[in-house]
Amino acid sequence: MVKRSNQVRIIAGQWRGRKLSFPDAHGLRPTPDRIRETLFNWLQPVLPGARCLDLFAGSGALGFEAASRGAAQVVMVDSAPGVVQALRDNAQKLAASTVHIDRQDAVDCLAGGAGPFDLVFLDPPFSSPELLMKSLAGLSVPGRLAAGAWIYIETPSAVAEPPVPADWSRKKQKTAGQVACRLYRCTDPLDIMF
Repeated sequence: MVKRSNQVRIIAGQWRGRKLSFPDAHGLRPTPDRIRETLFNWLQPVLPGARCLDLFAGSGALGFEAASRGAAQVVMVDSAPGVVQALRDNAQKLAASTVHIDRQDAVDCLAGGAGPFDLVFLDPPFSSPELLMKSLAGLSVPGRLAAGAWIYIETPSAVAEPPVPADWSRKKQKTAGQVACRLYRCTDPLDIMF
């Protein structure tokens, strides 16, 4: 049996090529390089200066990539102590001053009034679909998302598209192997007026 390396590589930006280590943890599966590259190509115009939330941060691949590419602030949330310690170690190694790591339950984070965010990465463990539904409900609360916010969701490819709030529209989607990824945009109230 081949042991996985437990490392992810930052694809672009100020930390391009840097490798980040992460621990073995139940449900932790980093977003594959190929999908990350596609996602960040989609997001390139909106990342500079964005306030980002990486729920279920896991390896930190999405949050650190966003920070590397110019996000103004990245809040990473995870509840597993070993995962949080690895995220903090990686942030220190990169001297990532725009990254804040929060050890708490993702649903509690949303209930606690976090936000508003311009971009949210929502990639809960595939074995816990209820976490996705609770997170979607938490993001629907006024004040969590900035006007015109972007929301990235990863699910198993065998699962139907999740029911998202009515004011979100799907802008992009891709399937690669066992992973489906979708990018939504929360309607900007100013768009409705014109």
